[in-house]
Amino acid sequence: MSDQTRARTPRLRAALAVAAVTGLGATALTALPAAAAGEAVTVQYRQSATGSDQVEPWLKVVNTGTTGVPLSQVKVRYYFKADAGASYTYACSWAVKGCANITGTFGTLAHPTATADRYLEVGFTAGAGTLAPGADTGDMQLRFHRSNWQPLNQSDDYSFGPAQTSYANWTKVTATVGGVPVWGTAPAGNDPTPTPTPTDPTTPPPTGAALFDDFDYTGHTDPAIGNHGWSVRSNSGGPGVPGATWAPENVTFAKEGTNSIMNLRSSTAGTGESTRHTEVLTKATKFKNGTYAARVRFSDAPVSGPDGDRVVQTFFTINDLKAPMADDYAEYDFEYLPNGGWGEPANILYTTSWETYRPDPWEAVNQHSEVRASYAGWHDLVLTIDDNSIVYYVDGQEFGRHDARYLPERPMSINFNQWLIDLAGQTSTTPRSYDQKVDYVLHVKDQVLTPAQVAAKVAAYRSAGTAFVDTVPAP
Repeated sequence: MSDQTRARTPRLRAALAVAAVTGLGATALTALPAAAAGEAVTVQYRQSATGSDQVEPWLKVVNTGTTGVPLSQVKVRYYFKADAGASYTYACSWAVKGCANITGTFGTLAHPTATADRYLEVGFTAGAGTLAPGADTGDMQLRFHRSNWQPLNQSDDYSFGPAQTSYANWTKVTATVGGVPVWGTAPAGNDPTPTPTPTDPTTPPPTGAALFDDFDYTGHTDPAIGNHGWSVRSNSGGPGVPGATWAPENVTFAKEGTNSIMNLRSSTAGTGESTRHTEVLTKATKFKNGTYAARVRFSDAPVSGPDGDRVVQTFFTINDLKAPMADDYAEYDFEYLPNGGWGEPANILYTTSWETYRPDPWEAVNQHSEVRASYAGWHDLVLTIDDNSIVYYVDGQEFGRHDARYLPERPMSINFNQWLIDLAGQTSTTPRSYDQKVDYVLHVKDQVLTPAQVAAKVAAYRSAGTAFVDTVPAP
């Protein structure tokens, strides 16, 4: 993040607790016609614990249709009433499909009821495979608890069935296939309409104001970087390890195949003074609604030296917080933590939409999505903002959808950075460094592009030999 949000250091340390109760979009589900001809699933449920320390919804998804269902298209929601002031942590104890192939995120309901204002949304990675007609997922032994392990109350939870001690169909848990509701009844007042079948054209949209940069530079001192509106950060301040510096010399450029690549290398030898963070950001805050995209390579392991540092690798947009809880603040993040942090023990990818915050005493208004899995390697990251929602995509698949209350009210800058949360993850004094690479960045003003349209537009720039263009007007 940029120096305009130095207060974000304590904010990020608390982000997990805040985000866990703000979750994904606010649309709940109900029983409606099947997603497509032949696609139908039911959800079976049994409770494994009626105690006061954690909720244990054990689930099975059953394909009752006539065609195979890719589990990556299935989402299941378990609804509950949050305890006052509580944040929650999800875990998978065991699953036939493998816990690594099952995701869990928390969300808020648009219309809270006496028995539900939150939900746990269970999803699947591509590794879970396809569910054949008549087949089921087998046991998914899931659980969640208050992040501080304080007692919780299940008795007022919409989806909880204390007498459900063996698997059976359970309509108080809902399911969608490809975004279309196919099973269950949501809490009252949260019934949606089916999501229209999306189109995914592969031709670029009409030409409009846009920023595209292929990052074809000779080094961090190349005058073209500044001329093209970028700043390579060198000033001190947060976020991250106290006493660390932001090292412009650690931002380098090279060719990988036919593409030019920007590399952000962050390093440490176990002290604040030895820690070097990296950041590149636009000097102008002129970007608001439209599409943001970048191809980014995340890293799980250091280039050299011992692993384990709590590294944050990012692509985000942001403006400045003019006053605590100012409602015109905005920030939209892709944040990958290869070694965990903020209370997470292992790798996790967050997307977070911020409305506002107060650093002291801490208070935040945000919404987030998460997947606990490795994202090492190249990934296509797309963020779209219109007048209705904020949508995040990873590798062409929707990752998170956040609602209208988090829309931006002022323009923002575009940023990439890599930094260490603290030095507690790896205490060695042996030098080590981590790389985050960026292939390109694209912003198209006031146009919502599909991931396929993004790819087509980038290909068109490259076919035309265009390494940089910026026609986005100043605000």
